[in-house]
Amino acid sequence: MSRPRRERRSVVAVEAIGPYALVRLDRGGIDPGRPGQFFMLEAPGRVLPRPMSLCLAPAGELGFLLDPVGPGTRALAALEPGDRIHVFGPLGNGFRLDVDRPLLVGGGIGVAPFPYLSEALEQPPAVLGFRSEHHAEAAVLVPNAEVVIDPVLVTEAIPAGRDVLACGPEPMLEAVRALCPDAQLAWEAPMACGYGACFGCVVEIDGELKRLCVEGPVLCFS
Repeated sequence: MSRPRRERRSVVAVEAIGPYALVRLDRGGIDPGRPGQFFMLEAPGRVLPRPMSLCLAPAGELGFLLDPVGPGTRALAALEPGDRIHVFGPLGNGFRLDVDRPLLVGGGIGVAPFPYLSEALEQPPAVLGFRSEHHAEAAVLVPNAEVVIDPVLVTEAIPAGRDVLACGPEPMLEAVRALCPDAQLAWEAPMACGYGACFGCVVEIDGELKRLCVEGPVLCFS
């Protein structure tokens, strides 16, 4: 596993993709790590950084897809080329890539780690769910994706016999887990430190408390 680094990196560009923002940073000496791992990004004007899954890792860059819904994510989406922020990572546990018939299943901003994951798995099929056509514009980042729009659920489009790798809101993950007990699930939670010291990302799953920044964010229950 890659050793995490903390560096101050420059913004290359911020691109709008539907309602989301793709923040592209100069990579410097930071290793992109494994798909599903995350980075802590300094949010300008905010006390705490924000955890973000790596979305894209082209040569020399780190790309992060975010939904600007709160003060921290809005501050990140408002960055301009040449701005510099601290980046710390890669952190946590990513997806296992030793799967025979991968299928990516995502909901909303849960598609964020899939472009990088799709590249690592040589562009497997994907099922992506969104609340609107505007949000679904993010599907352009994921090759071979079937898109469903609310009220259709992603679980209605999952074929049998696939190795599911999923990321999205908790109700979606629980539904995917009920349908595919062996699925790898990337969970979401607020984080303050990213390495297990603050216990801010603890979630209760099956009666057990798990620090998602250390034991996750990708969990498998098989």
